[in-house]
Amino acid sequence: MYRAPAIVIGAHSRTPAKVPLAPRRRICEMGAPMTSPRISHIELDDATILWRNADIEQERRIAIFDLIEENTFKPLRAYEAGHGGPYRLRLSVQDGRLVMDVSDEAGTLLETQVLGLGRFRRPIRDYFAICDSYYQAIRKASAQEIETIDMARRGVHNQAAEMLLERLEGKVDTDFPTARRLFTLICVLHIKG
Repeated sequence: MYRAPAIVIGAHSRTPAKVPLAPRRRICEMGAPMTSPRISHIELDDATILWRNADIEQERRIAIFDLIEENTFKPLRAYEAGHGGPYRLRLSVQDGRLVMDVSDEAGTLLETQVLGLGRFRRPIRDYFAICDSYYQAIRKASAQEIETIDMARRGVHNQAAEMLLERLEGKVDTDFPTARRLFTLICVLHIKG
């Protein structure tokens, strides 16, 4: 009679038991497609953006790239109506409000979220001022001065992301890194030249 070799686990030895394998199923037999509550595409309303320099354009590109690579975004009305994502998001500013058009992958509009931006005016203004100082410091300041300005910039950015999370509560489930990147894009929409 054949005996399976013993596997040593710590000070004990055991004989591995045969475990029956589950039958393989094809993906099409598994039922409903997997959903992904995340943003797969983001678009900024170019009519809203009147001007941007190379530094701001770089910030925009990085924020969009990072956002698409990793984010959590679940618009609650669309999700509860059976649209599990991924989502296409279009951001614009209309009459002092942030308009977030959420669509499915085919481009069908699922819902529109509108947020008043009054509470964001000061963080946006502070963020622009600190970013301007940061870009100037990169060109001529010491490493310590750059680090100090960058810490202040991150502080303003973090506070604004927390504020955005509060404003989205009950409307969109998201996480802190996603809110930070969305705030960067909200700032880009506010550039007036």
